[in-house]
Amino acid sequence: MRRGIGATALIAGMALAATACGGDADGGNASSGAIEGTVTFWDTSNEGEKDTYKKIAEDFEKKHPKVDVTYVHVNFGDANQKFKNAAGGNSGAPDVMRTEVAWVADFANLGYLAPLDGTPALHDEDDYLKTAAGSTKFEGKTYAVPQVTDTLGLFYNKRLLEEAGVKVPTSFAQLKKNAGKIKEETGATALYLRGDDPYWFLPYLYGEGGDLLDPRHKKVTVDDEPGVRAFATMKDLVDSGAAVTDTSDGQENGMKAFQDGKVAMIIDGPWGLALARQGKEFKGAEKDNLGVAAVPAGSKAQGSPQGGWNLSVYAGTENMRASQEFVKYMSSAEVQARTTKELSLLPTRKSVYAKPAVRSNEMVEFFRPAVDKAVQRPWIAEGNALFEPIRVGVDGVLAGGRSPQKAARDVGDEFRKLLEDYK
Repeated sequence: MRRGIGATALIAGMALAATACGGDADGGNASSGAIEGTVTFWDTSNEGEKDTYKKIAEDFEKKHPKVDVTYVHVNFGDANQKFKNAAGGNSGAPDVMRTEVAWVADFANLGYLAPLDGTPALHDEDDYLKTAAGSTKFEGKTYAVPQVTDTLGLFYNKRLLEEAGVKVPTSFAQLKKNAGKIKEETGATALYLRGDDPYWFLPYLYGEGGDLLDPRHKKVTVDDEPGVRAFATMKDLVDSGAAVTDTSDGQENGMKAFQDGKVAMIIDGPWGLALARQGKEFKGAEKDNLGVAAVPAGSKAQGSPQGGWNLSVYAGTENMRASQEFVKYMSSAEVQARTTKELSLLPTRKSVYAKPAVRSNEMVEFFRPAVDKAVQRPWIAEGNALFEPIRVGVDGVLAGGRSPQKAARDVGDEFRKLLEDYK
């Protein structure tokens, strides 16, 4: 989730999406039929990843010479609405789409995704990490397979922490306690706090033992006491000077401050490692100056949101079998080991983590501990819509003078408007 947004490539391929799928009409959820015809694949990966995924798709064609994969790179920021428009209009939807984890329940609820239980797509299902597999299910059925997992971690500047004589913080309270020493000894602010993206609110909420919702009991919980404490923690870090923040352009501003040594720590995801390496503090001879740890704990717990990417099959595809086989291949242990090696992406299969080349990968070494602490979000159809009220709440607390109590209450009220059957 939350990767850099790539520009659209192979524009001509978009026109072909309208005729996505040749071959025999397998229909429904059948796993029989010939592995042949055309499979249109919408790839939402970023600019640095798309060439590798295109080559992997081409390798599937080599394994299945009767299948023609039409590869289309779709800008992540546009992909959700483009797919809804195409699927809802029954024209131009891809056979297979790389879906962000929060999209699956939404698309499935609309009837746009084919169930994959009992099909070739869901090969070796028990090999998937439990957290990664959770995002693929909706109302008892499986509508995607996990391709990549990720979460947030604490990036830290080893040099600055060593000069300040402090350890990597394991809690936000410890971070705040040591912030003055970091500033005094190095001139750097301890933390850059993302105030522009609601996804970054979740570690604070989980750290206070809270969650957005209790789906089992149909109850909004974001405005319970843990939610209030989460907003208060963010506000306190900024007000105390332990952290600096922006309510816009947080990815760019935070990363630049970290690259230049103006802040000692940021919270970011695996996609940020390559960017961090471009900064003077972490490139060349300073490569080993970069450290990554689990996000600090709050007063009650420790955890970051589970993010990542899945692969889904369009319910209206005319070439179901080939699409299922393509998904199976793209999420196979073979391909996941390859993308870990070539792109440093985190696998979703347990067996891949056992491979020596994967275990020794820097990304896996850094982020596996954070992935193990990842918390599943509520996988409901409205899940993606919950972030906007949080964004407004965080902005109000950090820049608008709103109290944590009011921010939590307002977010809860907005949630109840979105979820009419929740109390």
